[in-house]
Amino acid sequence: MTKTMIDCHMHTPLCGHAVGEPGEYVRHAAGNGIGLITFTCHVPIDDERMGGSGIRMAEEQLPRYIDLIAAAAEKGEALGVKVLTGIEAEISPNAEIMDRMDEVLTRHPFDFVLGSLHHPFPAYRGWLSENGIEEDRAIVDAYFSHLADGARSGRYNSIAHPDVIRIYGTVERFEPQEHEPVIRDFLRAVLDSGICLEVNTSGLTKGVFQVHPDPLILDWAAEMGVPLTIGSDAHRPESVGQKFDEVLPLLASKGFKDLHYFEARNRRSVPLPELS
Repeated sequence: MTKTMIDCHMHTPLCGHAVGEPGEYVRHAAGNGIGLITFTCHVPIDDERMGGSGIRMAEEQLPRYIDLIAAAAEKGEALGVKVLTGIEAEISPNAEIMDRMDEVLTRHPFDFVLGSLHHPFPAYRGWLSENGIEEDRAIVDAYFSHLADGARSGRYNSIAHPDVIRIYGTVERFEPQEHEPVIRDFLRAVLDSGICLEVNTSGLTKGVFQVHPDPLILDWAAEMGVPLTIGSDAHRPESVGQKFDEVLPLLASKGFKDLHYFEARNRRSVPLPELS
């Protein structure tokens, strides 16, 4: 692998469901030929409807998170790995939750803000129920419509694991072509907003064992010229760069030439790496 390799999605133990200190992630990145990583632990929101302590750090722990990544960046300098500070923020139709999150996000000038809609959380399941959205087709369409709203909001730099609704039990497995209009509207929102779509390789390790997003959605993204970030969604050091050897050739076969990362919220591009 070449040093143009980047991995823009990984966690720390502060989220309650990841293991390994950030410095270990840096060491594994260096060993895998990855020259830039961005930590994106879940944004703290002290609201049990958003998953609680087993999912995210408490708001009071945010300074500790910043310090951990700063220490990892020092280690990265010695190992030839640039380390950036990101956050995995939430997308939600609940304005109260979004207002609280926005206040948290102002506490630090993050390099990179991922937008994620975690559909299994009580907040989202509750919204669906309160609005009478019960059929799978309607739930999937609502989910992608909310992702489009998130893309247009100006909060995020990239939309993470965009079809994660296909796993974790909110709906039965579905085929993207059954929802093509709403998915294309989401992709258009990403493109028009000047942000990115995340390719999340952790999908190959769980659920339907397929990259996020589905290869057909990647076809549509390539056709439309949607830019990509890439992330392993690593929750343990040895997962940094996981499945990149499978996914990078897939992206090349679909015509993608570049990958992107964000520094001080400004988008940078690197050539799509070729694997030896």
